[in-house]
Amino acid sequence: MEAEAAKYIGAGLATLGMIGSAIGVGNIFANFLNGALRNPSAAGSQVGNLFVGAALAEALGILAFVLGILILNAA
Repeated sequence: MEAEAAKYIGAGLATLGMIGSAIGVGNIFANFLNGALRNPSAAGSQVGNLFVGAALAEALGILAFVLGILILNAA
């Protein structure tokens, strides 16, 4: 296998973490909405936790994307 082909395969595998990030963010918001509909009075106090969890999940997706770009641009 050529080195250039290996770089593209490695970058593609590295960016699979973005799929996990999307699934994680979807689960976070789905569970928040489910809990907010069950107990609307407690939903307001959990909004901060919602955004912290979503930000952490998105950060992992961005990290996977950056690693893919770094693999492609490696010498």
